[in-house]
Order: sequence, then C-alpha cells, then structure tokens
Amino acid sequence: MQHSDNKIIIIAAPSGSGKTSVTRHLLKAFNGKLAFSVSCATRQPRNHEKNGVDYYFISPEEFKQRIANHEFAEWEMVYEGKYYGTLKSELQRMWDNGQTPLLDVDVKGGINVQQQYPTQSLSLFIEPPSIDELEKRLKARGTETAESLKARIDKASYELSFKSQFDKVIINDDLATACTEAEAIVRKFLNP
Repeated sequence: MQHSDNKIIIIAAPSGSGKTSVTRHLLKAFNGKLAFSVSCATRQPRNHEKNGVDYYFISPEEFKQRIANHEFAEWEMVYEGKYYGTLKSELQRMWDNGQTPLLDVDVKGGINVQQQYPTQSLSLFIEPPSIDELEKRLKARGTETAESLKARIDKASYELSFKSQFDKVIINDDLATACTEAEAIVRKFLNP
C-alpha cells in the first residue's frame, strides 16, 4: 500500500554522465536506508551485469504484457525496440522493508516517476560538463559502435533540454564533488 511518507529518490542523466557512479556512492553512504530499484530491461546483459541485480532482463513480449497489466510505475522505449521500466512491485518491496527506493533511470522515466509521486520524490539530474566530455566518456567505455555512439550523443543533447524539470541539477565535472553534493541533497530530503 502506498503511503505519502514513502519517499523515492530519482537519479537521471544522459548515458555516460555518471549517474551509476553517483547511485553507487549514495547506496554506500546511506548503508541500507536506500535500496537500489532494479529496473526491467529488454536488452541483453552487458558482460558484468547480472539478472535481478543490475536489471530484470525480460523479453519485449513479457515487457509489453506487463505494460498492459499496468505493472510499471514508469516505462519507456529508450532506444528503438529497447524497453526499460520500474515495476510498482519493486518500489513496494523496498517500502515494505523500510527502505527508500533509489531509482537510476533515463530522463523521461525520471520525469514520469516524479509526476506520479510529486510529493514523495526527490529528482536529481546529473549533467555532464559538456557534450564533448560526454562523448569522450562514452568512447572510453569501449562498448559503442560509431552508430550507437552518435545515437547516444544525439539523445543526450535532447535529454539535456529536460534538466529544468528536475528538483536539483548536479554538474558532474568532478565525480567526488558530484557525489558529495548528491549526498548532502539526499540527506536533507530524508531528514527535513
């Protein structure tokens, strides 16, 4: 059951901006008070990713059925044929455990969750220092083709236009500074 005192923390950013690093920092800093919300994804796992830990990897058919059943708090087709979403049951599981869900989601997903839970959520937008720096970071991952890199950069430019819809914007020029800033904002939200 949803209660108004059940809080949600949303971290969103263009791919390569550092949201996963900020998310990991917050999980460590709040030691059990926050819980990572495992999203569903229809893409294949990357080499280090584990089903049920990083994502729930499901088929596009199962994803579409869950959409039809209204099981998602938010979902998005992030790239052509690649769906991502947050299950309502995942949020409820964490609230039942006395934890605050921490969502690492794409920009549109973050806006959607914030709209569904306007009084319960804190949304942080992690901004790269520049598109050029973002491109360098994505290239350094070594996971992108020239075509997928261009798609991610184009999408990032578009996603940056939504940053004003988030509660706080953190520019990740220096990861340690961005993590410290995010931690202070979350601490204030959880302990007003």
